[in-house]
Amino acid sequence: MQNDRVKTLYLLRHVKSSWDDPGVPDRERVLAPRGRKAAKRIAAYVDRARVRPDLVLCSPAQRTRETLDRIGGSLGKPDVVFDEQLYGAGDDELLARVREVPDTVRSVMLIGHNPGIADLLGLLAADRGSVPAEVPTGGLATLSFAVEGWSELVPRSARLDGFVVPREL
Repeated sequence: MQNDRVKTLYLLRHVKSSWDDPGVPDRERVLAPRGRKAAKRIAAYVDRARVRPDLVLCSPAQRTRETLDRIGGSLGKPDVVFDEQLYGAGDDELLARVREVPDTVRSVMLIGHNPGIADLLGLLAADRGSVPAEVPTGGLATLSFAVEGWSELVPRSARLDGFVVPREL
């Protein structure tokens, strides 16, 4: 879909993070070796699929930043915003943030955490049967909306155009 009345939202859950050091605060957890390998797979997929968001909204947590660092070269040259309100946000908060995106932006990638990412996917997808039961680490959903502005997003208004997970790539 490539017209002015279509917006594309990519929902990406960060790749696998490490739990090796229980003393590390949640926000500061780094990627696990498995997560670094998964990020390579997602980056290759993003490159092949020509996923080129105009804007990336990213949680400021270390694991989301590292996920973006590892796939960023495949995304083209999007504007990137590290947004405090994305860390620990639920689906309503995430939707409210996406609704604030300027209408001139045609595509957005939101990099965040569960349960918010999975809940937002379930909230927005029009066809409940197409929504995966879970969004594992590194899961990437592509949603399209036939709207002129991001403020028009409402529950059950998106078409799920794709869903991939690193282990299947």
